[in-house]
Amino acid sequence: MKRLLLIMSLLSFSGIASAKGFAEGQLWSYKTRKGEENSRVLINKIETNAKLGKIYHISVLGVKVKNPHIAGGISTDLPHFPVSAETLKKSLIKLNGKSQPNPDYQEGYKTWKNAFDKGEAGIFTIDVADIVDVVEQAINKS
Repeated sequence: MKRLLLIMSLLSFSGIASAKGFAEGQLWSYKTRKGEENSRVLINKIETNAKLGKIYHISVLGVKVKNPHIAGGISTDLPHFPVSAETLKKSLIKLNGKSQPNPDYQEGYKTWKNAFDKGEAGIFTIDVADIVDVVEQAINKS
């Protein structure tokens, strides 16, 4: 029993992702795409919805997303994604510190919130790396 308590105690301090421990302003490492190991997830805002529970509004920083619509052709920051706790649990690895919310997330949040309130938008439930892939594919189709 003492051994189990010790293991539980160590896990609680190791930065392993748990929904209970997610908070606004946290900066996390996550299971990235190859070549983006220094990318981080920033939790900008958390809100609660009666049907979906907690919704986490994240930015993904330090990615390398091909984007033919901008100078240089690479987007390094993706400012806003609404995600589930499950997305964070299966994606996040280690808490790296705290940061102020990314001010660029607010525009995407307002657009999403307007559509969400009308029943025209939802949240992501897939891994963060898969979200980055989906966004890259969408950007390069347009």
